[in-house]
Amino acid sequence: MKKEVILIKNGELALKGLNRMTFEDVLIKNIKAKLRPLGEFSVRRAQSTIYIEPTCDDFPFEEALEGMKKVFGIAAFTRALAVEKDIDTILASAPEYLSDIMKGIKTFKVEAKRSDKHFPLTSPEISRELGGKLLSAFPHLKVDVHNPDEVITVEIRDYAAYIHGKQIKGAGGMPVSTAGKAAILISGGIDSPVAAYMMAKRGIVLDGIHFASPPYTSPRAELKVKQLLKKVSAYS
Repeated sequence: MKKEVILIKNGELALKGLNRMTFEDVLIKNIKAKLRPLGEFSVRRAQSTIYIEPTCDDFPFEEALEGMKKVFGIAAFTRALAVEKDIDTILASAPEYLSDIMKGIKTFKVEAKRSDKHFPLTSPEISRELGGKLLSAFPHLKVDVHNPDEVITVEIRDYAAYIHGKQIKGAGGMPVSTAGKAAILISGGIDSPVAAYMMAKRGIVLDGIHFASPPYTSPRAELKVKQLLKKVSAYS
């Protein structure tokens, strides 16, 4: 059981109460809409994490990661290798999967997160074992627990163990369409699209309104407005 997945942390949504699942449903819907053109995949959620599992062989992970940067409601995300919850499997899989990362750095540290308390090793023991394995596989590396070039993480979760490098920061905020609808006046300046971005980040669905009054506004000005709206619509 080895497969690559994308792990998504939903951040602010974890503060919601009994209606948290409603917000998560909207976030998952928005994630699916962003990834649908890229290929086939499945989505599930557990322990405040959303799992994206490709079901096709040629899923474009890099494009998917770029898309996740533009989905409000995501605090952080990462590409990860899912393996069996067995320390020998973890130690055997990590050096090969992390090879490209480890060859480009000088220092690292390992962090283990053991949400499955039935796993026989504690978090410090997992970190020690994997750190030793990576030092043996990449002799040029040194451990730096205070300011490492890379943080390697092992998450022991309900279904599998997940190995990955540092997480990518997401756009944050709330999923679009969780806070009603609004209209925003869009001029050719920067203030109105920035306002649109900030409103969308709080979950608002927006309709853009632009007043064109020839000959006082030119076709070129209208084109600029469309270009600005195209940038905003990547997020909303």
